[in-house]
Amino acid sequence: MTLDSQLSDLGMETPCFLESRELWRHSHPEQTQIYAFQQHIEKKYGLSFCRYKDFHQWSVSNPASFWEEVLHWTGVKLNEPYSSIFEPSAPMFPRPQFFPGCTMNFAENLLYPSTNPDPESMAVIGATETTREYVSWASLRERVRQCANAMRAHGLCKGDRVACYLANHANALIVMLAATSIGAIWTGISSDSGVSAVLDRLVQIEPILLFADNAVQYNAKTHETQGKISQIVPSLPSLRAVIIFNTVPSCPFDLGSTVKGPSPVTIPYGTFLSSPLSNAPMEFVPLPPDHPIYILYSSGTTGSPKPIVHSSLGVLLQHKKEHALHCNIGVGDRSFYYTTITWMMAHWLYSALSLGSTVILYDGSPFQPHGQMSLPLLIDELKINHFGTSAKYLSVLEQSNLLPKQSIPPAHLPSLRSIFSTGSPLAPSTFEYTYRAFGPDVLLGSITGGTDILSLFGAPNPLLPVHAGEIQCIGLGMSVRCYDSTTGRDITETGEPGELICDVPFPCQPCMFWPPGPEGEKKYRSSYFDAFEKDGGRKGERVWCHGDFVRFNPTTGGMWMLGRSDGVLKPGGVRFGSSEIYNIILKYFSEEVEDSLCIGRRREKDKDETVVLFLQMAEGKPFNDQLVQKVKDYIRKDLSGRHVPGFIEETPAIPVTVNGKKVEGAVKQILSGMNIKNSASVANKECLEFYKEWAAKHD
Repeated sequence: MTLDSQLSDLGMETPCFLESRELWRHSHPEQTQIYAFQQHIEKKYGLSFCRYKDFHQWSVSNPASFWEEVLHWTGVKLNEPYSSIFEPSAPMFPRPQFFPGCTMNFAENLLYPSTNPDPESMAVIGATETTREYVSWASLRERVRQCANAMRAHGLCKGDRVACYLANHANALIVMLAATSIGAIWTGISSDSGVSAVLDRLVQIEPILLFADNAVQYNAKTHETQGKISQIVPSLPSLRAVIIFNTVPSCPFDLGSTVKGPSPVTIPYGTFLSSPLSNAPMEFVPLPPDHPIYILYSSGTTGSPKPIVHSSLGVLLQHKKEHALHCNIGVGDRSFYYTTITWMMAHWLYSALSLGSTVILYDGSPFQPHGQMSLPLLIDELKINHFGTSAKYLSVLEQSNLLPKQSIPPAHLPSLRSIFSTGSPLAPSTFEYTYRAFGPDVLLGSITGGTDILSLFGAPNPLLPVHAGEIQCIGLGMSVRCYDSTTGRDITETGEPGELICDVPFPCQPCMFWPPGPEGEKKYRSSYFDAFEKDGGRKGERVWCHGDFVRFNPTTGGMWMLGRSDGVLKPGGVRFGSSEIYNIILKYFSEEVEDSLCIGRRREKDKDETVVLFLQMAEGKPFNDQLVQKVKDYIRKDLSGRHVPGFIEETPAIPVTVNGKKVEGAVKQILSGMNIKNSASVANKECLEFYKEWAAKHD
């Protein structure tokens, strides 16, 4: 039975991705770094790849050779050579060692890239709504030296944890580089996070030092941090010092009243730098490749956030591959991502330094000081080549039909070569809008990966065309497949939706979950490896299950993101992702509906799941029966009758994380009659009361 006939039997149409429209292709692919790398591999190994698919297959069939070539091609600096690459027959869990025997330092690779940029050229540009800070390579190295020596003077050692409660500015990057130069482990939490969200994370990892802003500015307003820091510090007995940056000079910070009673020392950053080691030279501690550098956290929207620990060589190797080969970032390029330091994209951006790229850090609202033109004008001002953002940001511009080149003042965008989008699936209509708004010559890279791997599974690719709604390809070295959720059968080539899995070890697998030992190992295994065995059941060979619901386009090889697996909708046995509903709302109702949330509700007493669609109306737009009927009609027409929600209701707000991601899990629990385990990571958690009231009313 063909896919078309199977879908017809279910009352569904053939997926539109089978006819995805091509929107872009590179005019000179032979000038890209991935092309040069492919030529190198073909020549060295006597191969000829007719398609990217063949090149990718070689990379996952020969992982040891592939990762060794990436290590040398991208110029990773090792202090001691490796004794082997890794054991190809090793299982994915426990995590295999890559390049055992070598030593290296993560910070050294970022501060002294093999491309050897001019010391007086720009390494970092820090931008806010009103200010600019330019930091040369020479200045960056000096500021890291000072900070690292001050950390040593305060007793920081290899393996200690350093926490930042900071905005996305140069000082956050400097603290990270200083900590990792010593061998300490860095964790970043954005200074707009609430007290509970901070403590839910930091209490688990027991940091030694805490760096914080005296205040932050967002949307043309100043927000002091004294009150929150005074509540955070007493619950962290591991702290030896709290170091305050005078980020907003006009906002006072009373160092003497940070906490009451016995406490760690609280000092300004300038005083912190004045240490007995202030004149000591810069030192980089050589460390094993699996040595931890970062702790990131699972979302924590439906339970305690899990501390995920990432290692130095795994992160560096994967990021250099993605930046150089898949994103075509090179020395002197200017790379930007709109992010906070909590989100993995900040860490991803930092690694662009290792290629000699200038990284641009932005702290502030994306709509200040020039409304929706703020970031397009910033692209022109700072000559940004690679611009990263969220799918939500692009959809907001789409809803307003902003055309930067036709605005007053216009953004001409001559420097712009790439736009990267992640955080949630990018709707086909938003692909179309982006090319209409930003021009036909830009590579629009919809990407996907996550905090769990601190990198990408689905990547951009200048060798391939861009098709509306699709992630271009699976990254080199990442053996990603699609498994049937029920049977574990590999359905990658069928175009059916299923679970995203990875069945070959890769170096950026987390090195552990905190705390080290059996407890962390148990959390690690249950998070990724309990769901499936390789090839649908070869006993004992576990594969990585990422928790994303996807399908592949058999025609183009592209991938469609359908949402998180725990948000999969299953009315009448038909499985589909929430993003399919969101795409309809954005395509047909962008003027009336500001945002939407699609949830599957199933309580103990229910025999089937009911789809509930909440609509947050745009200002001044009415919610009425006529709108509800139109939404149902378009969903039935574009998808099927089984996709039509059982309830379509108006909501005052959609819950989101601090990074702007929709929170489906917490609302699903509420609607299904479960108790929410944790809501501290919901940035606007007060709106959850509406959903509790709705659930009670419709019990």
